[in-house]
Amino acid sequence: MHSNVVRRGRGPLAGLMRGNGLFPVFQPIVSLSDGAIYSHEALIRGPQDTSFHTPDALLVAASHESLNFEFENFCVTVALDRWGELRESGRLFVNISAEVLVQVLKHCGRDALIELVSGFGVLPRMLVLEITEYERVTDMDYFASVVRDIRSAGVSLALDDFGDGKSSLRLWSQLKPEFVKIDKYFTNDISQHADKLKTIQALQQIAAIFDTSLIAEGIETEEDLRVLRDLGITYGQGYFLGRPARLPREQVVANALDVMRDRRVAVFPELRRASNSGSLSRLAVVEAPAVTLTTTNDELAMLFLLHTKLHAVAVVDGTRPVGIINRAVFMNEYSKLFYREVWGRKPCMVHANLEPRLIERNHNVDELVGILTSDDQRYLVDGFIVTDNGRYEGMGTGEQLVRSVTETRIEAARHANPLTFLPGNIPISQHIERLLSSGVEFVACYADLNNFKPFNDQYGYWRGDEMIRLVARIALAHCDPQRDFVGHVGGDDFIILYQSADWELQCQGIVSEFAECAIDLFDIPAREAGGIHAEDRHGVSRFFPTTTLSIGAVKIRGGAFTCAEQVASVAARAKHDAKSYGEGLYIRDTQDFSTQ
Repeated sequence: MHSNVVRRGRGPLAGLMRGNGLFPVFQPIVSLSDGAIYSHEALIRGPQDTSFHTPDALLVAASHESLNFEFENFCVTVALDRWGELRESGRLFVNISAEVLVQVLKHCGRDALIELVSGFGVLPRMLVLEITEYERVTDMDYFASVVRDIRSAGVSLALDDFGDGKSSLRLWSQLKPEFVKIDKYFTNDISQHADKLKTIQALQQIAAIFDTSLIAEGIETEEDLRVLRDLGITYGQGYFLGRPARLPREQVVANALDVMRDRRVAVFPELRRASNSGSLSRLAVVEAPAVTLTTTNDELAMLFLLHTKLHAVAVVDGTRPVGIINRAVFMNEYSKLFYREVWGRKPCMVHANLEPRLIERNHNVDELVGILTSDDQRYLVDGFIVTDNGRYEGMGTGEQLVRSVTETRIEAARHANPLTFLPGNIPISQHIERLLSSGVEFVACYADLNNFKPFNDQYGYWRGDEMIRLVARIALAHCDPQRDFVGHVGGDDFIILYQSADWELQCQGIVSEFAECAIDLFDIPAREAGGIHAEDRHGVSRFFPTTTLSIGAVKIRGGAFTCAEQVASVAARAKHDAKSYGEGLYIRDTQDFSTQ
């Protein structure tokens, strides 16, 4: 059974291999939709309570004793032997490096390999070769042919640790494996990291293209399991689902099973800061003619006469813009008495602004905001020059720049409010849709401030913003971040979507805590008077009590609504009732509303 290298080896690993000191353990791979055990992965272990117990130590020893090839073969053989001995009928994942797989096929061929597998009592169609170290593949085309050969016998393929920095998208495309394991870096604390969630959603799109099932590795907490389940990841693996053990598990760990059977929806992490992603690629660039260093004033004047809507022209040296000439400023000079006779045939460079505002087409909006707020505001009159990799492309106006930045900021605010960094309208709607799809009962709360406008008019936007941020902080403090969703519609309007059973108590806590804290934002005379004198919407001065918070709550029962718009509408009506009746919390049942 052992090769000559192993028999002659004097190292501790060779001794363990000869003496059957290594054994396999099996970790479950679980269906995240229902908690059923889909398969097991075979992992190798050394003697308990020794330095060779962990797989990392064994791999180091294999490298040190030059037994990499023999050790890998030994691990596969031991795993298959034990699986057959246990008479397990389920699917088994075994690890093998791409390099060793190629060597095995070269030495014994596909038929001999399949005969070996079958000899252990393992059906080829129940075997999944989990390819490791595939970043070392130098001839992808040949490796793909090896995989096709093995797959033709019924063996399936998985790529291990995809996303660990060494993974190859090309290999995924060529091999089209039945399974891809997502590296645990992306699954660990995914409930807290929106960027990891977005990455996995991107992998899901790739998996759909190649008809691949994803397996999330390293699941260690209830929160991460809930998010991965709700993302629609097919399978999962990790300590929270089941640790590696000598015998295969018949059932998932009870706590994990409870999570997968719980219909409550996970709250996906959102990017806390409003994204300013965007570029001038969507800005309408004027493809305007340019002038050169030798263009005369007469030629420039003729150019402006031909292009009546051109606000300015760029001066280029070859393809590189070096200046900008404002139409109004130039024509004002050109129209002066005797100007044409004296200066008409001389270069127009004398009128150029040699420090023009240059903007690349792929400029990030964050950089564009810096232009808008800079001390040099000449771009408002001159406009700016658009370049592509430093080459002249065309002209843009200050108005276009302001509009582009404003539109991008507004779009970003729909995803994350820039004041509170809470999810905006789009994530709010998406979460409501997920709640409705799950059929779970939840409570939609719409929170709004009373007498906020007089306060904002009296003390200014800075203190007004502080009050809005106060609402956000208190609302978040009275929500379970794994169960309850807090969104900022805009202004002083907030949406809270509760799945927690104590939602009513939490809402009352929000109302009372806000009343206690908001009073500190008023000055002392206003606190003593219980409010302020200010003009109402009709310009009439009257007394307004200190700002309080109203919350309208609607219990949403499964099947009562079909879209997020309906839920938002009834929640807004409940908020209106709460403000009308002067109550901090006003509760309505879905039966009180018509969904028509």
